[in-house]
Amino acid sequence: MRSMTGYGRGEAENFAKKFIVEIKSINHRYSEIITKQPRQYMLLEDNIRRLVQKYIQRGRVEIYFKVEETGAKKPEIKVDKDNAIAYYKSLKDLASYLEIPPNINIHQLVALPEVIKLEELEEDLADIWTIMEEALTKALNQLIEMRQTEGEALKNDLKHRIFLLRKFSEQVSARGPMVVEEYREKLMARIKELLDETQYDENRLTQEIVYFAEKCSITEELVRLESHYKQFINSLSSSESVGRKLDFLVQELNRETNTIGSKSNDLEIAQLVVDMKSEIEKIREQVQNIE
Repeated sequence: MRSMTGYGRGEAENFAKKFIVEIKSINHRYSEIITKQPRQYMLLEDNIRRLVQKYIQRGRVEIYFKVEETGAKKPEIKVDKDNAIAYYKSLKDLASYLEIPPNINIHQLVALPEVIKLEELEEDLADIWTIMEEALTKALNQLIEMRQTEGEALKNDLKHRIFLLRKFSEQVSARGPMVVEEYREKLMARIKELLDETQYDENRLTQEIVYFAEKCSITEELVRLESHYKQFINSLSSSESVGRKLDFLVQELNRETNTIGSKSNDLEIAQLVVDMKSEIEKIREQVQNIE
């Protein structure tokens, strides 16, 4: 299990360039990848995204690329032959017109504007991607390591909170039968206060107690809670992305707990429900950080 928050950094270089990659990730409901690289490498953005998606399934990921030149640039020298020929013909025509010898040499020609041009060599994006991929992979591995470390801490905390919830559920379960018995005793006391023992209908009293017991029965909710606890604990050991599943289970825990609170007509259970909802809210906050 992994957290969605983390940081990673990686470097790689060849004879000409050095790439430095920094990645940070935070929690997000879906997967969002934001890349910031030099404009000349925009065509490699899809490569970057595909590589990141192999490592990360969920969260907002921001990737920053920094490029440093590690070798001297070697521009390509290009001769504009058309310009050189045009200059040569024009100079010959001018010499003929002025009736002077056309003493034109190659050094004079190449010194004229736009005859010799220095152009930057086009970079091979395949070679560039090899270096970028190496740096990005190092950063991703560091990021994943941090996310796993935080994920382990979250797992331990969540296991402890599920343990507390189970204890509260056990107390609620133990208290349930007492609620019915106390209701019966209160009802009998009230009847004796208002009527003598010969005036009330024993069958009618039994029906009333049964009706109350059915109305405030929370057995189904407790069974479902235990099922959710087991699913939650099992999910914590999964190697897959479980954040959304855990988020759903938290909603179910909250729903069953609310139902128990609304059905049980008892102050002690009501207090236990408050404690349970407090723990569930803490779990919900932690689950928001799980991939």
